[in-house]
Amino acid sequence: MASRINRSTFRTVGIALSLALFLFTAAPAMGGEYAALAGVKGLDSVFNFSLGSPQMASVVLPAIKGVYEDPSVRALPSPPRTVIVFHGGAVKLISTDRTGFDKADQEALDKVTGMIRQFKKDGVKMEVCMYAVKVLGVDPATILPEVDKVGNGFIAVLGYEAQGYSVVTVP
Repeated sequence: MASRINRSTFRTVGIALSLALFLFTAAPAMGGEYAALAGVKGLDSVFNFSLGSPQMASVVLPAIKGVYEDPSVRALPSPPRTVIVFHGGAVKLISTDRTGFDKADQEALDKVTGMIRQFKKDGVKMEVCMYAVKVLGVDPATILPEVDKVGNGFIAVLGYEAQGYSVVTVP
């Protein structure tokens, strides 16, 4: 009887260990809900960000963070590399000058500023198009220090694309 219990226990433990090993090794390969990640080694993304609405930016920027923090993306062999290039109306969102924004926009801008600071801590590279800064009359000295300045944001986006980054347009 004792040998029957030992064999039964041994078999149960063996099955449990086999199942655990299978789940541990197969879970990353299953990729969860993203069939598009099958065979992908890593995600390099450049977000071409021209969205000028503080309210909408406070919703979209956390979605960008969600991309590089997603467990399926983190499970890829290479860590994600993320760049955000600000141009168009978005340059006003990354300025400390809040002239012309109402109270609701001011609150949204606080969220945007917090996200920019968090992105920097997370290793996200951010650049602002100085052509847009000039055309829109934004004082370059008011651009958040976490954001690097480039002459032309389009050149930056094209350069990252030429390096293999996928471009996501945020109009």
